[in-house]
Amino acid sequence: MAAAVVDDAGMDAVQKRLMFEDECILVDEQDNVVGHESKYNCHLMEKIESENLLHRAFSVFLFNSKYELLLQQRSATKVTFPLVWTNTCCSHPLYRESELIQEDCLGVRNAAQRKLLDELGIPAEDAPVDQFTPLGRMLYKAPSDGKWGEHELDYLLFIVRDVKVQPNPDEVADVKYVNREELKELIRKADAGEEGVKISPWFRLVVDNFLMGWWDHVEKGTLGEAVDMETIHKLKE
Repeated sequence: MAAAVVDDAGMDAVQKRLMFEDECILVDEQDNVVGHESKYNCHLMEKIESENLLHRAFSVFLFNSKYELLLQQRSATKVTFPLVWTNTCCSHPLYRESELIQEDCLGVRNAAQRKLLDELGIPAEDAPVDQFTPLGRMLYKAPSDGKWGEHELDYLLFIVRDVKVQPNPDEVADVKYVNREELKELIRKADAGEEGVKISPWFRLVVDNFLMGWWDHVEKGTLGEAVDMETIHKLKE
């Protein structure tokens, strides 16, 4: 561990504190809890590769009443994937009683409510836990740079609410709502390397495999028909 932190002197103080204080939930590929580990170790590619560390995560997709999707650009100080555009909120349930609850994905939904407040200033009453619809799970691995990366079993949560957003600059550089065409244009820019636009690998996996079909259900009010929490989709970045 000591050797691993030698070159962390330039890490942002807030992000460094979270890296060592937050305990992620370790799972196997069937999403059974097998332990816990620091956020730091869970995102070290060396640990991911040598110990096959896999942690539980969630990705929130929040739509307003016009069925536009709220995106965020991750802050410049984020350890993994800084200044990358992604879905509304992406984080981890922590190894604590309220976020380990398996029934109805309540632990993950509690964590999503917590992080929407933390990252985007969305108060709990604007994002009630019972309004999140867990649609599916995916397992993926993605390096960020030579040192850091992700290896996550990711719960995909949808919610349709009009909310007030006050981004936390430690977490978020920018936010914007997009319709389908605007999202396609953002992705085109990322693929073409235009304007320095980058898209997170987990968001891209959801866009390529699920999002447009699920967006249809958002607009029709039929999200329940899209739910599949039995399958764990093993996707490659």
